[in-house]
Amino acid sequence: MLHSMDDVNFKFKHVLVRVDFNVPLDSKQNITDDMRIIESLPTIDQIIDDGGIPIVLSHLGRPKGKINSKYSLDTVAHYLQKKFGYDVIFSQDCRGNKPQRAVNNAKPGDIVLLENLRFYEGETANDPEFAAELAELGDAYVNDAFGTVHRAHASIHALPKLFPGKSYAGKSLVYEIEYLNNALTEPRSPYIAVIGGAKISGKIEVIRSLINQCDTVIIGGGMMFNFLKAKGYNIGRSIFEEDKIELAADLIKFAEKKGVKLLLPEDVVVADRFSDDSDRNDVPSDKIPSDWIGMDIGPKTQELYRKEILGAKTIVWNGPMGVFEMPRFARGTRAVANSLANVTAKGATTILGGGDSAAAMSQMHLINKVTHVTPGGGAWLKYMEGGELPGISSLVI
Repeated sequence: MLHSMDDVNFKFKHVLVRVDFNVPLDSKQNITDDMRIIESLPTIDQIIDDGGIPIVLSHLGRPKGKINSKYSLDTVAHYLQKKFGYDVIFSQDCRGNKPQRAVNNAKPGDIVLLENLRFYEGETANDPEFAAELAELGDAYVNDAFGTVHRAHASIHALPKLFPGKSYAGKSLVYEIEYLNNALTEPRSPYIAVIGGAKISGKIEVIRSLINQCDTVIIGGGMMFNFLKAKGYNIGRSIFEEDKIELAADLIKFAEKKGVKLLLPEDVVVADRFSDDSDRNDVPSDKIPSDWIGMDIGPKTQELYRKEILGAKTIVWNGPMGVFEMPRFARGTRAVANSLANVTAKGATTILGGGDSAAAMSQMHLINKVTHVTPGGGAWLKYMEGGELPGISSLVI
């Protein structure tokens, strides 16, 4: 079982807190969505209220083991001070003398925020020496970053093991695991999964797992062309993964064997080039012109998927139906989003698996119209697959 931070008092303790402050930034380094910050504030507040000092660890972006000011957490430090009124001591490094000085200078009521962990290759390499260096800064460890628990990184996997009996799950992490377990262990039927996104790789096992669990699995996004090609259709210049065609065919057969509906698009929106101002057309899924590109599910498919979703009691969704970043090819994603909002209002349980699905719902101002949004698409997919989550297994006692 998880050892919750609610089981301990952190008075006089320096507590290493792994959060997910990997927030989206615009071209001027302004934070455009602070949901991930807000989710960890109750954990930070509880440590402060106990009389402890939170030493906050996070990554931002993908600096690939190199120091890059574009990905500095200094932006988040200023945001915490300006918007939420915290007294933040920002360490301009997460290694060496600077973090130790920041910790030594902190007093109860302060937050210490260390610089981006991914400025060093040791983080993503799960380097025990990197973890040991971080461990010297604290007396206990808390993980409050569900969106990262699928990664075997130093601050997520190696670090908590250096605090036997003193590694805890943060408030939002405990809530997330308990919510998903309660909602999906015995989901209300009909239970539907909507899976999209650009690639089928990384989602093979979760689709297989969902076929085992669901009444219907709906496929959209770029991955749909793997399935259409597996059926022998011409997909033109649409995106697909050559080495995953056989796996897509296997999933079609597996769904048939299990008696589960695996819904594929009946029609597709195609374009003569990958651009929002391209020529476009709606064509049957088996009639895609050889020199055109599939960009979205078509209007007949939108209606088919809408009816299926509106009849469900439990729906999980991960991945857009098309190139939703381009307004002319966002209609499929919008149709699914509106259907989820409508069925939620009728009492269904609707869960978004983070990532682009949440971004699409936010863009369409529907993010508050679903039951639950899970932070971190990758972690959600691994959870749905039933695979091991390194950030969870390292906390289990």
